[in-house]
This record gives sequence, C-alpha cells and structure tokens, in this order.
Amino acid sequence: MKVFSRSLAVLALAASMVLPVAADDKPVIALVVSTLNNPFFVSMKDGAEAKADELGLDLIVLDSQNDPARELANVEDMVIRQVKVLLLNPADSDAASNAAGLVNRKGIPLMTLDRGVARGTVTSHIASDNVAGGKLAGDFIAKQLGAGAKVGQLEGVPGTSAARDRGQGFSEAVTAHNFELASSQPADFDRAKGLNVAENMLSSKGDIQALFAQNDEMALGAISAAKASGKQPLIVGFDGTDEGIAAVRRGELAATVAQQPELIGAKAVEAAMRAIKGEAVEPFQPVPLQIITK
Repeated sequence: MKVFSRSLAVLALAASMVLPVAADDKPVIALVVSTLNNPFFVSMKDGAEAKADELGLDLIVLDSQNDPARELANVEDMVIRQVKVLLLNPADSDAASNAAGLVNRKGIPLMTLDRGVARGTVTSHIASDNVAGGKLAGDFIAKQLGAGAKVGQLEGVPGTSAARDRGQGFSEAVTAHNFELASSQPADFDRAKGLNVAENMLSSKGDIQALFAQNDEMALGAISAAKASGKQPLIVGFDGTDEGIAAVRRGELAATVAQQPELIGAKAVEAAMRAIKGEAVEPFQPVPLQIITK
C-alpha cells in the first residue's frame, strides 16, 4: 500500500506541473487581479469569467492581494504555464513594469485592465477614462456648491495609474472652478483607511465643504467619518459599486462616478480572443463613464 500511495503522490505532482490545457483543449488565458478584497475588482473578474465561458476560453484568475511581489510571482507562474494571453490589473503601475517586461520577453500578449503599467509593451489597455472621471466629479461639486468651494480629496494607492489619473482630472476641476484644496491624502482605495483619513481631515480642516474619494470604498469610509463628526460635507465617490449606488439612493453619498467593471473584464477577454486568432486589437479600449445621483 505504501508503494501505491507513493505512486499516487508522484502522479499528482506530475499533474500539477502540466501546462494549463483543459481536457477539451480550450485556449488558456490568465487574469492577474490587484485584489479581490474590493467589490469593483470582483465585478471585473465576474465579467471576465462570464465572457470566457461564452467564448470557450479557459480563464485562470489569480489574486495579488495588493502586493507587487505576489503579483510578480503570479505572473511568473502564468508565464511558465505558457498562457495564450495575460490580462493584468496591476497593484502598482510602476512595480508592475517588471512583470510586463517578463511577459514581453516571452512573447505573450499583455493586456492591462483599469490600471496601466509604467513601462512595457501592452497589446491593449481596457479602462475608463479616469482623467475625465476625476474632472466629472469636480464639475459635479462645482454645480452643487459653486466656484471657490473648500474641498478635500481621498487618494487611492500611490503609484497606480487610476489614482494618478483621477487625481489629475480632479486637479483640473480644482483649477477650473477655483476650489480651495484644503487637503489631499492617500487612503489606498480602502474603506477603513478612508474613514481614518476623512476623520483627520474633518477634525483638522473642519470647514471642508466637499470630499472627493477616488473610489467608493473610501467614500463609504468618509460617510462614517462624517456621521461620527456631526458634519455634513458633500461626498462624491468613484466606481459605481452596488454599495456606492445604494448610498447615493439613501442620500448619504451625493454622487458616484460609475465605471462598468464587468464590461471592462468582458472587453478584455474579447480582446484576448481576437489576439489568439491573430486579429487586430485596439491599443486603448475606453469604457464609458456616467455620474449617478439620487
């Protein structure tokens, strides 16, 4: 029995090293996600999985847990397994350049979702126009409060293209509407950090009239901070998550700039299929934005 058990173990080990070709020989692609501890990226994954099923692709999804080192390890694993296309949602746009270079050297088509990479060759980038979205949020605040309002900003993860671009768009609105930007601090796209940063802003800059959070998770944290402080700043989020939209409907969140994460995931998988077939793929595929209010 011991010999039999060892034989099974050897077979199991060998099976784990086999390239990821499904039994029915479906083309295998990979999606490396920055984190699945965020409803936005879960929706992106869901959209990619649904489209992969529809198109007959085998999709492997890996969670980097917002850790660039884990992200690189995930990408290395998929390169070794020789996936046909690698879809990457970077944890950090600068750090992800190493992963991009690895994929490029192996000749595997690389596509980025929502966030880009600072360096490397990308076959296609599928994302919302984050600069336009940041400006859209600022324009909404100006429409509600007028020019010259005193505002604060909760920034996303430093180094990500999403945080940079949304901040750029909001900065353009600050200039256009002559806002007073009282404070702008990173809260890493995280709800708990959003609460803490908003609490500090509201206590030290108590006359802030509006807060722009670069995602809905931070906006939801800011709502809790505002309730605890007894203040009522206008709060605008970004992403259009289910919780964010529900907060808008309740009147707790003034607005959210709605992305379509499921569509981002679906469009990326469609682009992957075109690349596998040798068809032309657009270098940038914008996904429409809209602002949702009560």
